[in-house]
Amino acid sequence: MGKALALANQKGGVGKTTTSVSVASWLAASGWRVLLIDADPQGNATSSLGIDKRTLPRSTYDVLIEGVAVGDALVVAARERLDLLGANPALAGAEVELVSLSRRERRLGLALETVREQYDVVLIDCPPSLGLLTVNALAAVDEVIVPIQCEYLALEGLMQLINSIDLVKRRLNPALDVIGVVMTMFDPRTRLANQVVEDVRRYFPSRMFTTLIPRSVRLAEAPSFGKTIFEYDPTSRGAQAYRSLSEEVAARLALAPPGAQASFGSAASLSGAATSGGSR
Repeated sequence: MGKALALANQKGGVGKTTTSVSVASWLAASGWRVLLIDADPQGNATSSLGIDKRTLPRSTYDVLIEGVAVGDALVVAARERLDLLGANPALAGAEVELVSLSRRERRLGLALETVREQYDVVLIDCPPSLGLLTVNALAAVDEVIVPIQCEYLALEGLMQLINSIDLVKRRLNPALDVIGVVMTMFDPRTRLANQVVEDVRRYFPSRMFTTLIPRSVRLAEAPSFGKTIFEYDPTSRGAQAYRSLSEEVAARLALAPPGAQASFGSAASLSGAATSGGSR
């Protein structure tokens, strides 16, 4: 059975979707079979892959609320070896509709049982909240990645998130753990960004990923073209950073060697310093 990860933080704008899409696409391009689940009503992970969320015949909403099988709701091969369970605005109503349903916190996990063996990795892009959609994701996965923006108040609310993860671990998913914290939008030229990194490192000395994701114009632009950063600008610092982070994730998950190898660009073009800042 494949590994399942949720990317969660109740703060918006911290890079959850960019990280979800980038890690999922890199792992798939490297040969692993990947399922990306968009659990955010904004549907940004869906549109980031160039999928029109308004025309999805079925979505995460249908799986959670209508009981549609995951396999019947997938966008198969959104990229090679990467399938997508997309989201559209209908998912916004799921928070209310889930309240009255049986096993409301476990519906996503139960639905995934039928397909997890088909994938090496399942990644869930959570909404910026700690509601039932996020709880469903946390109850369905093995590990959590917490993206944190390198800006003032980045740690505000983090303990609330950790407490929520602990609560889900105690009541719903004893195997749940935080696999790592990833710092996003890092600009090494600012004292504040470096201070935030040091603060988080003190809180999570063994959990923080080595790779720092730079603040990057290219990362911000790529979704508007429906492309991953590796397709949009594979030699950019953002692509280098997400390649490095994805390799860290694969190592921490102890993934078996993929059945096939592929890459975005040459190894030389992507093997830069992942922690460099700047806007490219």
